[in-house]
Amino acid sequence: MTDQSKEMAKIAVHALGEKKAEDIQIIDIREISVIADYFVIASASNSNQIQAMMDAVEEELYKEGYHCAQKEGNQNSSWVLMDYKDIIVHIFSKEDRLFYDLERIWRDGKFLTPEELQD
Repeated sequence: MTDQSKEMAKIAVHALGEKKAEDIQIIDIREISVIADYFVIASASNSNQIQAMMDAVEEELYKEGYHCAQKEGNQNSSWVLMDYKDIIVHIFSKEDRLFYDLERIWRDGKFLTPEELQD
């Protein structure tokens, strides 16, 4: 486990939690994909919360020297993807999260709790 990607995931999870993200999931995909080490997935209640969560993740990771390589979506979107190379943060409306069901698609990954990231 790269310490950097784990640290990035921790920062993202904390930032999402500060903005009252719902059902935060961390999936370790290192053994099944080369696109990233972790997916961090969270749900938001409305577009304002999606924007607040995006801003919080970006701000906290930026403070630690991590820059978003690519961002898909904006506050009017119901799914935002923030690509930090080592981690990819997905912020969904509740409806879109159920529809796209990334947890099912990536079920071969290792699901971690926020507490397991602390190890």
